[in-house]
Amino acid sequence: MTRRSWALFAAMCVIWGVPYLLIRVAVRDVDPGTLVFARTAIGGLILLPFALAKGGLVDVARRWRWLLLFTVIEIAVPWLLLSDAERVLSSSLSGLLVAVVPLVGVVVARIAGSADRGGGMLRYAGLLLGLAGVVVLLGLDIGQVRAGALTEMALVAVGYAVAPVIMVRRLADLPSIPVVAASLLVTALAYLPYAAVHWPGSVSADAAWSIAGLGVVCTALAFVLFFALITAIGPARATVITYVNPAVAVLLGVLLLDEKFTLGVAVGFPLILLGSVLAARHRRAPQFPPREAAVPEAMAAETATGAG
Repeated sequence: MTRRSWALFAAMCVIWGVPYLLIRVAVRDVDPGTLVFARTAIGGLILLPFALAKGGLVDVARRWRWLLLFTVIEIAVPWLLLSDAERVLSSSLSGLLVAVVPLVGVVVARIAGSADRGGGMLRYAGLLLGLAGVVVLLGLDIGQVRAGALTEMALVAVGYAVAPVIMVRRLADLPSIPVVAASLLVTALAYLPYAAVHWPGSVSADAAWSIAGLGVVCTALAFVLFFALITAIGPARATVITYVNPAVAVLLGVLLLDEKFTLGVAVGFPLILLGSVLAARHRRAPQFPPREAAVPEAMAAETATGAG
């Protein structure tokens, strides 16, 4: 890879590992629904000029039913659940739980009939290894476990795994930026009435900067950079960042929020990581329009939009 490609790769490894930290800080002062509105409104408005310049919004609007379904499953519901879960879960644990998305994605692709038939025993071994990692992670960190929050995180993982299938089958021929901008703005409009009623009377400087960072850096800038990365090195290699993002989330949580580096993290994360790599290693990369970023791969990698 070129120096530019390595720079983009390194930037995305960090940028999509940061949202868990920012969400954890923001929800101290802001309701989860209001946070989703603020993040999507900021990101969507920044991307709107790029979407208009690229064209394609009319074509996106013609498929509004599929766009709406994709938006609900990928952004509107998962980002709300993730934000709510982080009111009780640490940012590092949340990041590690989202790391199971590649495992869930293999199962979803198999059910949907879009999975590559290769992989054999290695794929099943990876699934079992990843599941063992989750059990170890939660079992050793039982003090941090909350049933409601874990259920929310499980639904987040399922949403992140299902949404790319919808994208590949129904929206993959559309230009990337307009699809992302439309999804963000639709979500913002949906949450606007709620945010208007639940807008906080005051917000700390840390929470305000976290919200701005989520919208500007972790959403708008992240998608632009990730599409550039895919153009440079292809979707298959670009999505390697999804295996690095959870480690960044853990590091930031430990260093900046004084979260504990527990035995569950030390043992569970390597198992989840290895299981994800084995389970997904033989999957074929979907085919996308030339000169356009791989939106499904980008959305899968946001597990971290968030991701979150």
